[in-house]
Amino acid sequence: MLLITLNRPNANAIECSTSQELYEAFLSFEEDAELRVAILTGSGQRFFSAGWDLKAAADGEAIDADHGPGGFAGLTEYFSRTKPVIAAVNGMAVGGGFELALACDLIVAAEHAKFFLPEVQIGITPDSGGVFRLPRRVPHAIAMELMLTGRSLVAPEAEQWGLVNRVVAADRLLEEAWELAERICAGAPLAQRAIKELVGGGEALDVEDAFRLQRSGALPHYSRMLKSMDAQEGANAFAEGRPPVWKGY
Repeated sequence: MLLITLNRPNANAIECSTSQELYEAFLSFEEDAELRVAILTGSGQRFFSAGWDLKAAADGEAIDADHGPGGFAGLTEYFSRTKPVIAAVNGMAVGGGFELALACDLIVAAEHAKFFLPEVQIGITPDSGGVFRLPRRVPHAIAMELMLTGRSLVAPEAEQWGLVNRVVAADRLLEEAWELAERICAGAPLAQRAIKELVGGGEALDVEDAFRLQRSGALPHYSRMLKSMDAQEGANAFAEGRPPVWKGY
């Protein structure tokens, strides 16, 4: 497991160079065969991330500046990754900070965490994934309200709408994230990559077309999982009454 901490006092705001550094961290995680799960958090307890660094913008960084191959924050457009990332939201997730959390697979939030997309109040849109991901994660009307008004979503309400997996006391945030990561690591790695591939590929399809995609042979991680030793190991371990030993092949 890998812990990635965004540490840019005082608000963990993100500009181009930070986006590129984060992408390199996520890329290294993806390419390291020994690492199964990454946890992303912010330093301090006030901000997970304030999003786009408006000071950098005032100094001339363009609104459409190149943030690198992973998009804003190194993750919002990193579509080819195959391993799960948990956001441990330790405070306010504002604008691009909220979009960064949405780009993760799971979210654990501190009790005092808040999520909001205030872009409309400064004349722009949440176009680092917020407009696409938020309506898929919460009811349409709630997503539209949050984006059109910029109001904040407190952690208990975020949990109510199914946006976050856990809400915990601030002093237990990383402990809870690690426990969730350990539970993920107990599963078969190839099966988990196949799940991410199937979910991503089938998300925009109806169920019938999603099954066609699954059976098409066009999903390499799913096909690899079906033919893997791990797929047989699961059945063997069950029959023998022992925990499975995953090999990743």
